Amino acid sequence: MGNPCFANKNEAKMKKHFSQIKILHTLFIGLLTWGLFGDLTAAKKPNVLLIVCDDLNDYVETLGGHPQVKTPNIKKLIDSGVSFTQAHCNIPICNPSRASFATGIYPHTSQVFGFEDWDKNEILKNSRTMMAHFSANGYHTLGTGKIMHNRDRQEWSEYGHPSDYGPFLFDGKDKIPHLGVPSPFRDDFGIIDGTFGPLEKVSHKKSPATGKPYSWVTGGWKAQRELKYESEEKRDSTGDELNAQWAVKRLKELAAAKKRKPFFMGVGFVRPHTPLIVPQKYFDRFPLDSIELPLIKEGDIDDTFKLTVTSKEDDRSGNRGTKMYDSLVASYKGDRVLALKKFIQAYLASVASVDDLIGEILDVVDGSSLNKNTIIVFTSDHGWGMGEKDYLYKNSLWQESTRIPLVLRAPGLSKVGETCDRPVSLVDLYPTLLDLCDLPSNTMKNDKGRPLDGFSIKPLLKNPTMGKWNGPDSALTSLYKWAQYYDPAKQNYSLRSSEWRYVRYENGKEELYAVTKDPYEWDNLALDPNHEKTLKKYRAKLLARIPQSIPEKPKSNEQWKNDYFKKNPKADTNKDGDLSWPELNAHKKLMNAPKDAEY
Repeated sequence: MGNPCFANKNEAKMKKHFSQIKILHTLFIGLLTWGLFGDLTAAKKPNVLLIVCDDLNDYVETLGGHPQVKTPNIKKLIDSGVSFTQAHCNIPICNPSRASFATGIYPHTSQVFGFEDWDKNEILKNSRTMMAHFSANGYHTLGTGKIMHNRDRQEWSEYGHPSDYGPFLFDGKDKIPHLGVPSPFRDDFGIIDGTFGPLEKVSHKKSPATGKPYSWVTGGWKAQRELKYESEEKRDSTGDELNAQWAVKRLKELAAAKKRKPFFMGVGFVRPHTPLIVPQKYFDRFPLDSIELPLIKEGDIDDTFKLTVTSKEDDRSGNRGTKMYDSLVASYKGDRVLALKKFIQAYLASVASVDDLIGEILDVVDGSSLNKNTIIVFTSDHGWGMGEKDYLYKNSLWQESTRIPLVLRAPGLSKVGETCDRPVSLVDLYPTLLDLCDLPSNTMKNDKGRPLDGFSIKPLLKNPTMGKWNGPDSALTSLYKWAQYYDPAKQNYSLRSSEWRYVRYENGKEELYAVTKDPYEWDNLALDPNHEKTLKKYRAKLLARIPQSIPEKPKSNEQWKNDYFKKNPKADTNKDGDLSWPELNAHKKLMNAPKDAEY
């Protein structure tokens, strides 16, 4: 017989050896499984549903923007999550705002303040959009409608319908403003900003211009399609309705799928962006005689300085709002009350139409298993002024343009039905979603990109009143003013804190409002020597947050002309492949004329 002690030692070694093999085998199988089925493991991560409206200000229930607004479905979402009552955009016009929040980068970081293609910008094209980053980290990304202002189809794994600004009235030859809109407003601002009214049957009427029956068309800038309308029960769907239908269908399919990746879905609604044309039933909810006007102080524009940097006569320089206000009032023979009632009725109707569509989407989520694991975000790209300071438009640095609705519901994490009055901004949305979904925070494609500028507001979802947030105490907003080159140090900005709004224009003019006492921003205290200390404080805060001057690199005249040609190939009117200086000057003059398509 062998030595029993020796046998016991060998047995112990063998057990240890087989135990190690078993561990390695388990690790190997685990790694193999992760490699083959990583998407299934990732399905434990939360889904994200991002709903974005266009030009939606605080005309939402609970935000107090208008006492007659009816948004029961948005209110339902607010009651189930956290609503940020002082959320602000980072630039109050479509393209740069969406380029900013989709990449998480301030306009002053990227220098995208206008309508240039965002994906040709050196910084933004080398930084991932939130959709692309989620896709790179195991998510199925699918979107429909207007999330970015342009060129975003390539950012989604799956794409539904493109942006659709219609319906537009068609006279057999041209798209024209709604027949109910009087001149000069309809003539001054055309088929986008110059039109509002109900979607109704028009085929029984003939155009005096063409002799043909009127009809409806709809679509984006490049292509339109007929929108048939005989009655409310017998008509084609609008663009926004198609987007809601697509989202409902895909959400039901995703809820029923047994094995799938987590998803990031974006749904972009155009309303209440102009033209404010929605079915008659939504106008009926807001009888014209009952419409209440916002509180407007007579002469409120007198102590402001926007007109000192943006010519009143030049739309592209940012005073479209002043011109729209003057033109609308003139169209109703100087009756300011009637003019604003007409426009506000159409705006409230448009908001109500979108609220119904949002309700259809929320019903699918709340009525399925998605309810337990889907983060919902509802917001807008910027606000809209309704006659305050004699201004009817977006793109101002006042509360009406900068304030937006922002609601987040994160199951199992966010408080239910609570509000947060801390100033936050859209640039904080991207880092918040990464934090909630536990995704990598590095969103740069390479060293030519930039890290995220915002801060996660996850702590404020957990504790809306006392949560410790690492972000700044003021929301920063810049202004769009058309230019060939944007030096970030020479732009117009505002800071909105809990107690103050400070505005600094490029020419050094300033505005200061004590918003706790003056929520309508009626009294510019920058002109009061008693507030010099506060003025200097906020001036220093702003200048510390924006970069130093970045002068444009000098170019020869020919180089400048060639660059202009690359950006504006249509300027070559004789199509000889060479842009002459007369062609360039003629094109610049044309570009400085009012343009509906950009707004």
